[in-house]
Amino acid sequence: MSLDGGSVDRREVYASGGANGVVSVAAAAASNQRLRLNPSKEHKPESYEGLQLDFTPSIFSSLERFLPPNLLTVPRDDKVKFMREILLKYLPHGERNRPLHKEIYTMHPASTFVPSFLKAISDNTEESFRSIMSEPSQGVFTFQMLQSGFCELLLSEVDNFEKWVTDVKFRIMRPNTMNKYGAVLDDFGLETMLDKLMESFIRPISKVFFPEVGGATLDSHHGFVVEYGKDRDVDLGFHVDDSEVTLNVCLGKQFSGGELYFRGTRCDKHVNTGSQPEQEIFDYSHVPGQAVLHRGRHRHGARATTSGHRINLLLWCRSSVFREMKKYQKDFSNWCGECLREKKERQRTSIAATKLELLREGESKA
Repeated sequence: MSLDGGSVDRREVYASGGANGVVSVAAAAASNQRLRLNPSKEHKPESYEGLQLDFTPSIFSSLERFLPPNLLTVPRDDKVKFMREILLKYLPHGERNRPLHKEIYTMHPASTFVPSFLKAISDNTEESFRSIMSEPSQGVFTFQMLQSGFCELLLSEVDNFEKWVTDVKFRIMRPNTMNKYGAVLDDFGLETMLDKLMESFIRPISKVFFPEVGGATLDSHHGFVVEYGKDRDVDLGFHVDDSEVTLNVCLGKQFSGGELYFRGTRCDKHVNTGSQPEQEIFDYSHVPGQAVLHRGRHRHGARATTSGHRINLLLWCRSSVFREMKKYQKDFSNWCGECLREKKERQRTSIAATKLELLREGESKA
């Protein structure tokens, strides 16, 4: 069974209704009725946020879609009891990954973000965003974002997940093809939190600074942590991300090295072209709690972490609208550095040719 609730073992018990059609948990547990084979796409699950649960709220919301039709209308508490029995039955005690810090799964802004970041988001203007940001290189924005306490809780939760994976000898999907260490955060229940992070905090900023790559229409994410240091990944090669906008936040711990190096934004056609020395070459040193926000197509890599242990939170934000529009575009000069250089060169050549033609016309008339 997938821990994020994406797939469910179908050998569960049915719920049976009484004479008046009301379903009790006891009757449901005692019967032999199965869960639905396919989720009810029309049904909108209830929110289980804020409840004291053995498992993360998103698991209950996901599982609810598979309940038999006569269970969909019972009180939420009854649904919780019924689904909890299912989860406990198929996740024996030694194989449960229970959250250590339930508060990070709901993400309370006041205890997650630094006050300056919250105020900028609340004001929601370009001026408010720029007041907390630096743009040391074109298209690369840095700012203080996460409180140290939240970073520590998230690090602890990741350690708990990794320990559980080791104990039960599970194989998990690593963040991407380049990182051999780290974890996909959606895999242990943080999908809802990361959706909220993207929609309420990253999308407003991206709408202002990255409109040309769908910043206003970000609608999906891939969230993960990466780990660097001894017995971990050491560095990361030169690449672009599978995202429209990337958020990269250093969580800690103690480390040296590991600088990001940026080398200009490129479309697919020009991804392997050279960089303009003055405008596009930039190195950035990580600071715990500080975020870096950039286009996914901004080429970058990570230098070797020379000592200690570095862990970063990555959120790849994607726009289905932009990806569809991109299929019909040819000129990306509004964000690709090489497309822009070629466009300017064509304009320069055209102007020079026009001037030459005018000079020849003037000479012939003389």
